[in-house]
Amino acid sequence: MLAVVLVPLYAVVLTSLSDQESINLAGGMVLVPHHLTLESYRAIFSNSLIVHSLLVSLTITVVGTVFSMVTTVLCAYGLSRPRSFGHRAILMALVVTMFFSGGIIPTFMVVSSLGGYDRYWSLILPSAVSVFNIIVMRGFFTHTAQDLIDAARVDGAGDWRILWSVVLPTSRAVVAVITLFYAVGYWNSFFNALLYLPDNGKWPLQMIIYTYTLQGNFMPGTGAVSGQHLGHQALAPLSLQMAVVTLTLIPILVAYPFVQKHFTKGMLIGAIKG
Repeated sequence: MLAVVLVPLYAVVLTSLSDQESINLAGGMVLVPHHLTLESYRAIFSNSLIVHSLLVSLTITVVGTVFSMVTTVLCAYGLSRPRSFGHRAILMALVVTMFFSGGIIPTFMVVSSLGGYDRYWSLILPSAVSVFNIIVMRGFFTHTAQDLIDAARVDGAGDWRILWSVVLPTSRAVVAVITLFYAVGYWNSFFNALLYLPDNGKWPLQMIIYTYTLQGNFMPGTGAVSGQHLGHQALAPLSLQMAVVTLTLIPILVAYPFVQKHFTKGMLIGAIKG
């Protein structure tokens, strides 16, 4: 099972470090090192559009994750309190949205009418909250030890204080998991950019990959890179593509080890007692 995961990842990284001769020799993805080079990465970081798209993706991921987590935590905490006003009706209304939606065209019309077309916030707000994540976090909050909450209320703590000092510290597992879910979602998202950002100068990195995959044009608006040369060495299109894919994998690979230990607990304790 480990090989099933690591071999494709190994092939992607090795191909990104290979020249056209090595790719031709392998007949595609490279599995045996031969003529390793960093020219593809030099080409990526020498292009201002690619560097800017990387910064856009990082910014959208950080800002979007923070906004989504604040909204999700507040909503989940309110719905987890049995005496909160209208919590059952609100929960049912949220659940309905998991099965029925307005569709792409109505959503596009709403976002555009609110001024979101060609604006960065359109990459965040239309998909800022996941009802599934709210339900998982609500289940976790519901099982917070009632004795701790009662003790905090006796000491004069209000809901804000209870949430910050009691509920969140005892819910680190689910917070870590949901944070990673949101971060990965924002980092990998390209569809909102496809809908709302006509200017390729504002595109995130995933949209650059999408364009290159469909059109073979690695640098939108600046001409195809497949014929570009650095020095005397031609850049292999497949190597360039795998280099960008590798760059998109790095943040996830760096973040995952820090939250991996929370996955089982964070996803199951809200649904299974014990």
